[in-house]
Amino acid sequence: MRRYATPPAGLPPQTGLMTDRAIFTDAYAVIPKGVQTDIVTSLFPGWRGARGWILARPMTGFAETFSQTIMELEPGGGSDAPEPDREAGTALFVVEGALTVTLDGAAQGLGPGGFAYLPPGADWRIVNPGGAKAVFHWIRKAWEPAPGLGKPDPIFTADASVVPSPMPDTEGAWATTRFMDPADLRHDFHITVVTFQPGGLIPFAETHVMEHGLYVLEGHAVYRLNGDWVEVEAGDFMWLRAFCPQGCYAGGPGPFRYLLYKDVNRHPKLRLP
Repeated sequence: MRRYATPPAGLPPQTGLMTDRAIFTDAYAVIPKGVQTDIVTSLFPGWRGARGWILARPMTGFAETFSQTIMELEPGGGSDAPEPDREAGTALFVVEGALTVTLDGAAQGLGPGGFAYLPPGADWRIVNPGGAKAVFHWIRKAWEPAPGLGKPDPIFTADASVVPSPMPDTEGAWATTRFMDPADLRHDFHITVVTFQPGGLIPFAETHVMEHGLYVLEGHAVYRLNGDWVEVEAGDFMWLRAFCPQGCYAGGPGPFRYLLYKDVNRHPKLRLP
């Protein structure tokens, strides 16, 4: 069974050094695992036995389409009304423990690596039914309707249940686990797990309109962000605005894997808010 990174929580000792890899620029941010401590968590209305590390939220002039929070639930913790925005599409990815997600009265169990997509306006609930804490990513985006397209269907699956798609001409060194069907234009964002084997790389500076949230689930690598080479490891989060050049080199010794958000399948808005 795979193990996925989670926030270290707690608090560094008073003897620790303040020097860290955290950085925020006009093109990207890196939130390393070492700053995901107890004192930066948030509590949320309508949730019990829960706290969260908010890693990303819409910000004017930066990444504007999504929020991403790492949620931690105590045994029995959860919510009967988790989503405050009826227009938000939701993705959940479990990294530790167990969850039960109830959608329209039907319960679904999710363990580590479990994934769920819940369309906007869905009637869903969530609880930690186990005897240990549960940790999961909660990614939200206001769904953009499009002519002739209805809301996407719910999805329940898991990392281990989806066959990764290798990138062309990489011999499997770079592969993507796709939780949504790329051809389904009802979806206006995709969540995937990207895997690089040791020596795998993005051999060019990707520069594109999609915003990104990248949470490192496993391993470490050097990532190019807007001309800077940044070393990242399991538990780190990278947050990229549109058109931020990016690349990657995974040096090993094991696989380098990250949970990826990107906005897709909609025409650019021609008028700013």
